[in-house]
Amino acid sequence: MTERESADGSVGRYVRERWGAPLEKAAARREPIRPEQRPSQPRLVPPREPAEPPIVAPSPPPAIPTPPDPPRAPREIERAGVDLPPADLSSARLLRPMRRPPRSGWRRLVHVLSVGLINPGESPADVRRRDLIMRLNQPLLGCYKIAMLSLKGGVGKTTMTATLGATFSSLRGDRVVAVDANPDRGTLSQKIPLETSATVRNLLCDAQRVRRYTDVRAYTSQGSSRLEVLAGEQDPAVSEAFSEDDYRRTVTLLEHFYNIVLTDCGTGLMHSAMYGVLGVADQLVIVSSGSIDGARSASATMDWLDAHGHEDLVRHSVVVINSVRRAAGGVDLDRVAEHFAARCAAVVRVPFDAHLEEGAEVDLDRLEPATRLALLELAAAVADSFAPASGQA
Repeated sequence: MTERESADGSVGRYVRERWGAPLEKAAARREPIRPEQRPSQPRLVPPREPAEPPIVAPSPPPAIPTPPDPPRAPREIERAGVDLPPADLSSARLLRPMRRPPRSGWRRLVHVLSVGLINPGESPADVRRRDLIMRLNQPLLGCYKIAMLSLKGGVGKTTMTATLGATFSSLRGDRVVAVDANPDRGTLSQKIPLETSATVRNLLCDAQRVRRYTDVRAYTSQGSSRLEVLAGEQDPAVSEAFSEDDYRRTVTLLEHFYNIVLTDCGTGLMHSAMYGVLGVADQLVIVSSGSIDGARSASATMDWLDAHGHEDLVRHSVVVINSVRRAAGGVDLDRVAEHFAARCAAVVRVPFDAHLEEGAEVDLDRLEPATRLALLELAAAVADSFAPASGQA
């Protein structure tokens, strides 16, 4: 017997001797398992009907999104490493806002005496004047044609043509020309210094040789305001031959060189040239005096235009109530202006001015301040209609 077997036998003998009797007694005490104590077989349960789906409670409303964070300051953005666009270098951003110097009254006196150290700013009159100048300087592309009308003579229609044209030409950078289309020996050429004896008839005869502005400039006279005038024929026998076709040819030629063309029309609405004037006009300026017969004649002019298919021109026209006399007498000019305001786009009242009463050459610097302001209002009212014509070639 090996040593391993001897060791195992000794151990087994020791276990039997030490624990054999207690193990046998414990096994004898075990009772057999009764049938009722055996585990029962699982019972088969029939399938149940599917239950109704549970009622799902409505989901809560979506949460209101929180507002985004306020924009960070430029320095915070720079710290975060975000690239910034280059800063705006416009004059409005870089220059400190400064008051405009006054142009009139005690404000200007204080500004001048203090050598510019004290600047009280513009007066309400200066602000209004600047606003009117901005309106009359609205951009204008192409040629804008304005017809000055009146059925009655002696209301200052030719004078209003010259002063309105001078106001435009002195404050705008484009070219302005006034055409004398009065068949009864018009006097428009007398409102500026005469530089040439050429007339509209001469221009039409030489139209084939006109190619540049310097060519057409040889047929016009120019005043200190830069307004140019194309004179009409002084011989009534010749001027009567100025027809609708002649006027259309004249305007077609001038619109290549000028931005604004004013036409001083005659008092005869049935004249042949008048059909050409109304056919190409972009706007009408109807001139009336401050008298009752002058207002009635201006209203009759509008009635005739409405009856002959020019309702749109009347609706966008400007009426000028020109005070050709120093006193209006008993006529209520406010009522007169109210009558025309219901039929046209604007009504402008021009006060009496001794310089205009002279009937000589017009010098804007010699006009009274109230007259200059009224002419600015007239030019601004006319310029308000420049926008539809801006799309012209």
